[in-house]
Amino acid sequence: MLEACVVIASIYIHVPFCATTCDYCDFYSIKVKPNDKCLDFFIKKILEDFEVIINIYKIKNIPTLYFGGGTPSLLGAQRISYFLHSINSLITAYSISSPYEITLEANPEHCDEVFLKAAKESGINRLSIGVQSFNEASRKAVNRAGQGRVLHDKLETIAEYYSENSSNSFSIDLISGLPFQNEKDLIEDINRILEFKPCHISLYQLTVDPSTSLGKHSAANQVQLPSKDKADRLWLLGRDKIEEAGLRQYEVSNFSLPGKESLHNLRYWHMQNWIGLGPAASSTLINDETGTGIRITNNADFIMWLERKTGIKAPSNIENLNTQELIKETFLMGFRLLDGPDITLFKQRFNKNIEEIIPKTINSWRSKGLFTQERISLTKDGLLFLNSFLIEAFEEMSN
Repeated sequence: MLEACVVIASIYIHVPFCATTCDYCDFYSIKVKPNDKCLDFFIKKILEDFEVIINIYKIKNIPTLYFGGGTPSLLGAQRISYFLHSINSLITAYSISSPYEITLEANPEHCDEVFLKAAKESGINRLSIGVQSFNEASRKAVNRAGQGRVLHDKLETIAEYYSENSSNSFSIDLISGLPFQNEKDLIEDINRILEFKPCHISLYQLTVDPSTSLGKHSAANQVQLPSKDKADRLWLLGRDKIEEAGLRQYEVSNFSLPGKESLHNLRYWHMQNWIGLGPAASSTLINDETGTGIRITNNADFIMWLERKTGIKAPSNIENLNTQELIKETFLMGFRLLDGPDITLFKQRFNKNIEEIIPKTINSWRSKGLFTQERISLTKDGLLFLNSFLIEAFEEMSN
């Protein structure tokens, strides 16, 4: 079976806890307090699962490890130290190559010196900081935790521990298109962020899922969002401002200094193996010899996940990906990158070049000046029309 031997896989750990839930968020999470015992039960179960997947998949190399959420920093300094120490012990015990990138998502309000010292000493060499905006009106409108006025001091401390000039680094997330946000606000947010010299900035354009609180409030006209045209203009303005500061756009929403790209996310975008632990986490495992794969998505149910017996895999849904489906997923993920999909891996996996599969689409987009001549990738302007490109590519594949 495919899952009998994976050998190399990144690990994603979904920490499904938040103190409050942002109104725009559609990720699975539950509200807890920092002293809630379920945080300890969660870590214990994850460690059990970590050892189970090492044995099931015969893992010998974990290139990257990522703690996402939810709000992983809600675990606090002591739990983070214990968690990482225990994972490192398992990695050593099974003679596994250690991750060269360990990322933890964090809210600024949790990042005092005690937490940052514990994170750094535990081996977390990349922090992903969720700022979103400094604007108090925008933060309040989407129920964002923390206060914009205290962010400066927290970011100053983070920058002391995770400097761009060391092997440790930090990334900052911002959102454009928030309620009450105008061009001046966004530029001010970016300027303030740049003061702290992050190695990486993610600028996401707000998308509103109808099932979220923000979606319901917007439908009821309880909160006003920018028009699509205004939201697009805001994002483009932010993109240009970030690039002026020397951070290169390398993916639809991501910008970095040279060599500071998110290695974990690049593995997603290149469709390389990853295993997700925790409720609602997903795994994608690929057989390069057959050009097929499987996706395993754990059920979004913390109690069900927690109460199963030790050694039993998490309740999940399994989707088989045939070659055609896997090629589509490779396009879906790979063309998000300014450099495009990994053409060497694609040829090895599918025994075909990308140009053989969608020649008409590539030629059409090249004629529009939206597809590069020298690479198999969209231009920077072409990325703005990624969905249209993919629709055309998929239609060509279906004919």
